[in-house]
Amino acid sequence: MSGPSLSRRLGVADAVFIGLGSMIGAGVFAVWAPAAQAAGAGLLAGLAIAAVVAFGNATSSAQLAAAHPTSGGTYAYGRAELGPWWGFIAGWGFVIGKIASCAAMALTFAAYAAPPGWERPVGIVAVAALVVVNGFGITRTAQLTRVIVVAVLAVLAVALAAMVAAPSAVAGPDLAEWPGGVYGVLQSAGLVFFAFAGYARIATLGEEVRDPARTIPRAIVIAFVAALVVYAAVGVGILATLGPATTAGSAQPVAAAAEASGWVWTGPVVRVGAAAASLGALLALIAGVGRTAFAMAREGDLPRPLAAVHPRWHVPRRAEYVVGVAVIALVALVDLRGAIGFSSFGVLLYYFVANLAALRQRAEARRYPRLLAVVGAGGCLVLAVTLPWQSVVAGVVVAVAGLAYRALRLRLTTGA
Repeated sequence: MSGPSLSRRLGVADAVFIGLGSMIGAGVFAVWAPAAQAAGAGLLAGLAIAAVVAFGNATSSAQLAAAHPTSGGTYAYGRAELGPWWGFIAGWGFVIGKIASCAAMALTFAAYAAPPGWERPVGIVAVAALVVVNGFGITRTAQLTRVIVVAVLAVLAVALAAMVAAPSAVAGPDLAEWPGGVYGVLQSAGLVFFAFAGYARIATLGEEVRDPARTIPRAIVIAFVAALVVYAAVGVGILATLGPATTAGSAQPVAAAAEASGWVWTGPVVRVGAAAASLGALLALIAGVGRTAFAMAREGDLPRPLAAVHPRWHVPRRAEYVVGVAVIALVALVDLRGAIGFSSFGVLLYYFVANLAALRQRAEARRYPRLLAVVGAGGCLVLAVTLPWQSVVAGVVVAVAGLAYRALRLRLTTGA
């Protein structure tokens, strides 16, 4: 590793909250409708499949982070274990996919918080404000994320209590209807996987945690298990209350399920929680993408000026500002209905490289059975190719464009 480095300021709790802020905010209020559209009640099977694949990825990431405590996550791990090209593929997939995720979260926040017709301006202001927060140090990011996560968990507890009190809207046979069959279940798993990818933010902050060999693996596993419990409880509650068809057609399924109890006041509370969750996810996403862009710039895979570290706040401000500008452009100009699928493709590519890197690690660096990395790698491939075809095509095009960019840069640098 060459060039400037970042300051180690985060402990286990900080890292766990950053991961939870990404995972809970990324999908718990938004992922159920598209998953139900793909698989009906089979989305619960999709959730289980996504969890298995995600656990393989989480253990591979934890194992790699302990051995390579630097910024960049799988970009850095792929370079170290597999070579520069593999690292670039991972980093490119992460940056592009997560910029789309940032825009999706900004628009989700605005959908809950903005008056009709003002969604895009409010989303742009949210992105700009959080870029500024991140620019004043990673501890500010961790502190704000902690507040948001606690508030969102409290809101979800209220929503779940309301769902328990609500009369069941469906009978047993309805929950056995899987209209998309096996393909629909796999597609729902790929879409739900989008929500589990938040622990990548912990790994990308590897250069800013204290005692990373101990902190990162613990934080990744704790955040993953906590998020899985939350998603399973909310998914079962929504399906039992609304049924698959209503879930698939609802823009705000968590709020709708809570209001079905007759507790009318829960609807506004849940909507505020959804806005806060999206804000927390956006905050953590901007931090994670900025760190990966910083790591890629430090190695020359992105313009080197992005590797600058602010002398006072010890954060890669230039990289975060560039990420912020890209997100703002997407919020202003692009229809992001397919953002979840596109983001999932990029993240699955990222974790495929992570699992391959974990398989290449020496025996003394191994913390988990090799089988978990095999399951993670195979699962990533299956879920990637079964995503909606538009997402697959867009993902392949962007991946090829990134590889072409690196090949051109290397050609110009070497003068070949």
